[in-house]
Amino acid sequence: MSILSISLFLITIFVSVKSLPNAELPAFREAPAFRNGRECLKKTWPSSFNNLNHHDPSMIHIAMTLDATYLRGSVAGVLSVLQHAACPENIVFHFIATHRRADLRRTMTTTFPYLSFHLYHFNTDLVRGKISSSIRRALDQPLNYARIYLADLLPFTVRRIIYFDSDLIVVDDVAKLWNINLGAHVLGAPEYCHVNFTYYFNSRFWSSPVYGTSFTGRRACYFNTGVMVIDLRKWREGKYTEKLEYWMRVQKKNRIYELGSLPPFLLVFAGDVEGVEHRWNQHGLGGDNLEGLCRDLHPGPVSLLHWSGKGKPWLRLDTKRPCPLDSLWAPYDLYRHSTLFCDS
Repeated sequence: MSILSISLFLITIFVSVKSLPNAELPAFREAPAFRNGRECLKKTWPSSFNNLNHHDPSMIHIAMTLDATYLRGSVAGVLSVLQHAACPENIVFHFIATHRRADLRRTMTTTFPYLSFHLYHFNTDLVRGKISSSIRRALDQPLNYARIYLADLLPFTVRRIIYFDSDLIVVDDVAKLWNINLGAHVLGAPEYCHVNFTYYFNSRFWSSPVYGTSFTGRRACYFNTGVMVIDLRKWREGKYTEKLEYWMRVQKKNRIYELGSLPPFLLVFAGDVEGVEHRWNQHGLGGDNLEGLCRDLHPGPVSLLHWSGKGKPWLRLDTKRPCPLDSLWAPYDLYRHSTLFCDS
């Protein structure tokens, strides 16, 4: 298949999903039932939020977004978490969606009949007028900014949350990530302190006497916002949603960066993040934001593989031009292929 044919194929898939709001969502095989081991504490988290005063310290809370475009990646991510968890029944997922919530709920219920989850509506009016175009169209979608509003969307009984992007798989027990000590920090994530911050902001930012000194006196390290552990109580107390929105408004007015929702997080949190082992975000496997070329793993152990960047494993697998590491994602793919993609 030629490069042109592959490009047209991917564009056709993207346009068909994005432009037909009533099109059928992808179909998935039913996932196996994953049960707790004997060492697991008995869960008491309710199946509904009628009792908003309930807090269960035995539960692990994970937030992810759901939409038609990335649904296949989300399903693979959920399966990977459950498959490697010692206490899968003690995990509750908090899914966030903008449209087609009934269809998405049905898909997740039929694919994961035993899954504890809740589905929330993200009102795109919250970010209307605050999003600027970026280097890649996917980064401009309102749902990409939902992570900023988790403290508002989730009930107050959820005191800590793990946020996962929809293009990753977990290959370790997620309880290890959940149990990290955040100390006095609001947020924990793998940090990278030897990066050039000039890449993330443009010359207008650095030449400004107001903005250009934003990182002065801070141990400003890069972190990827696709994997974060967040103390929601501290977030609410510190009004961090408002702090992130401030930089979104600055960007809308002055255009100081090109990279979607990441730069506001760096401006607010860089230098004040609880560092997590790098094994918990082997990111960049989707290549850069322009070409999406194949990449190798970073040196060291791996607990989470993250296809951040333009290239997504399900699209590369469907076009029969996968990168070597895409084979690690494939076993978690529950997508029910039509005859169009069969090899027979």
